[in-house]
Amino acid sequence: MITTSVGPANNSWVTRTTILTWTLCTVLQTSIGLPALAHEPCTSLPCTYPNGWQYGTYLDVSYPLNFNFPENHLWRNRSTVPRHNELSPNMAMAYVRTEASPGSEWGMELAVQGGYDSREFAFLPGEPKLSGADTLRHVGLANVSYRVLKAEDITLTAGLFSSFLGSEKLYAKDNVHYTRAWTSDYSPYAMFGLNAVYRMNKSVTVLGFIVNGYAHLSRPNDQPSYGLGLTFKPLPCVTFRHTLYAGPDQQRSDLEFWRYYLNNIAEWQGQHFFVSLTYDVGTENIADRPGAPRAFVMGGSASIGWRFAPKWYAAIRPEFYWDRNGRWTGSEQFVKAMTTTLDYAPFSRGEPRVFRNTHVRLEYRWDESTEINGGFFRRGDITPGVPSLTGTQHLIILGLLWTFDHRQS
Repeated sequence: MITTSVGPANNSWVTRTTILTWTLCTVLQTSIGLPALAHEPCTSLPCTYPNGWQYGTYLDVSYPLNFNFPENHLWRNRSTVPRHNELSPNMAMAYVRTEASPGSEWGMELAVQGGYDSREFAFLPGEPKLSGADTLRHVGLANVSYRVLKAEDITLTAGLFSSFLGSEKLYAKDNVHYTRAWTSDYSPYAMFGLNAVYRMNKSVTVLGFIVNGYAHLSRPNDQPSYGLGLTFKPLPCVTFRHTLYAGPDQQRSDLEFWRYYLNNIAEWQGQHFFVSLTYDVGTENIADRPGAPRAFVMGGSASIGWRFAPKWYAAIRPEFYWDRNGRWTGSEQFVKAMTTTLDYAPFSRGEPRVFRNTHVRLEYRWDESTEINGGFFRRGDITPGVPSLTGTQHLIILGLLWTFDHRQS
């Protein structure tokens, strides 16, 4: 491992932060009756890498009951779980991958997908689509990676890869909750371009990327966008992540019209409890509006979960999202939401392998949108073909998530 040297002041700050975070973790573990953390170096991270090829399939089906009973069956301007009051095949996915590691410096990922969640995940409302986007949306991942052995723990990846922005993934199986937070649905789920990840030491990782834009299947211009990220893990139970995106996402690519988006995440993982805090902020000047007004978006969420039995966990997520100019959601609005989730994994290791990674999720969600252009679809039209809107929405969702993974050493 390559370790960077720091000056006395920085070293003192890192030491104080580590001691404070270690104390906090120990207090939390003790106060909720969990086993204390092992007394090992606070900055330890596993240095093992999975070997061999891995392949698998994934199926996500749900029935979202919307008590507004919209006649178009749609969740307004949302890209995931978009259809309500009907059986919804939200995602079907198959993948193959192998990771770059010390034993094999080359890696790759390929995933193909279909379903409602794959239709609009790569665009923002009103943005121009790349030619062939309706076909390319069926590709979830397609990249190759190379681990630079001479400079230890530097990995280069080119192609379509998972986004570095956001706290949740496109696939519900990778998230605590079934429905995504507002900040997740309006930040990228995937990026197309090149990235470099450098693990400086056991607690600090930095990254940089060059991508074709904020939404990878949108094409407002031919200019690239850029990003930087920092991950700080002072203890095995605590992670801080910060990622900054900057680039042109309009037809005018002058620097004054660039989009800037900052994603901040703090996570704590205990044996039975887990907490994830997210705060995002973004801005750009809108070139095609009179006076080029500055758009501003801000959102945050707190996901808190409790694994109260080997096969069960419950979680709650309060959140807010403010789209001052309607640039991200397509509507000027301030949204408040509360999501509660109950997850049950009915099968265990002793049962047939093909069913082991099956989850049943029951979720209740309440959303409230204010401002004149906000709101959700409801039953009835204002005039023929013009849906009426209401400020609140209540959902009850029953989801079935089935995953089959196989690793070949």
